[in-house]
Amino acid sequence: MSEAPHGAPIKTPGQLIAAIIAGFAVPIVIIILLAYYVDNTTRTGAGTDELSTEQVAARIAPLAQVSVHDANAPRVYKTGEQVYQAVCAACHASGAAGAPKFGNSGDWAPRISQGFDTLVKTALAGKGAMPPRGGTSPDDYSDYEISRAIVYMADHGGANFQDPPQPAPAAAAASTAPASGADAAASAQAAAAAAAIAAIPKESAAPAAGGAGQSADASQAGKALYQQVCQACHAAGVLGAPKFGNKDDWAPRLKDPMDKIYNYALHGKGQMPPKGGSSATDDQVKAAVDYMVSAAK
Repeated sequence: MSEAPHGAPIKTPGQLIAAIIAGFAVPIVIIILLAYYVDNTTRTGAGTDELSTEQVAARIAPLAQVSVHDANAPRVYKTGEQVYQAVCAACHASGAAGAPKFGNSGDWAPRISQGFDTLVKTALAGKGAMPPRGGTSPDDYSDYEISRAIVYMADHGGANFQDPPQPAPAAAAASTAPASGADAAASAQAAAAAAAIAAIPKESAAPAAGGAGQSADASQAGKALYQQVCQACHAAGVLGAPKFGNKDDWAPRLKDPMDKIYNYALHGKGQMPPKGGSSATDDQVKAAVDYMVSAAK
C-alpha cells in the first residue's frame, strides 16, 4: 500500500514571502518585549544599595550603646499612662492572654474588688501569663511607677484609686528591687556603713599605728573607725571579709607583712573599696586594721 506524497507547506510565492517576514519579525518582537520587561522590573539584590549612607551607617554602628546619667540628678518618674503605653498595652489593650482589657469595666470589676494593694502585689509578682512587673526590671520601672500604671488602668476600668504618694529620695533608691537573703543583709549593712561614713571625724588624725605597740589614742581611734565603717562587713563576714575576732579568717591574711595588709585597707581589695569607702585618714585606717588584727590574735 503506497503512501500519499507529502505536500510542501509553502505552495505560493506569497506564502514564501510571509514566512520569510515572520522568520525575522517574530524574534525581533520577542527581543523587544524582553528588553522592555527587564528595563521596567524593580530589581532588588545583594549589593544594590550597599554603599548608601543608611547601609554604611548600619554596618559601622557599635554593638553596645553607652547611656550616661547624672547619679545626683533628681529622678523623674514616669506617669501611669507612660508606663501603660510602654509596657502594659501590649496585652491589656486587646485583652490578650486573659489580661483585663483596658477600659472594659466588666473585665476590671472583679480585680478592682480585690483592692489596690492586691492589684499592685499581683503586678509586681506576676500571675498566670503575665510575668513579674510586666516583664521589666526594677531598673526600668520602680515599684512606684508600676503602682501608677495600676491606678491608670484600674481607674479607666471603673475604679477611683488615687496615685500613691511619691517616695522620698532615699526611699526611692532602696525600693527599686526587693532584696532577699544575703543581698538584703548586704544592702542594709551597706546603708548603715554609708550613714556612718558621714559621722567620721574629718580633722582629727590618730597617731600612726604600730601593731602591738600602738598607743591608747591610736587604739581608740582604730576602734571608733571600725565601729563606724568596718564592722558593716567585718562584723558578720559579709562579701568575704574576714570576720572580726575569727582567727581562722584572719590567719591567711596575717601571713603577709603588716605593710601589705595596710595597703589592702588603704587601696582596696576584691569587693572592699579603698578605706572601706570612707574619707578617713591613712593613720585612722591603719589604726582600725591594728584593732582588728589585735582581736584576731
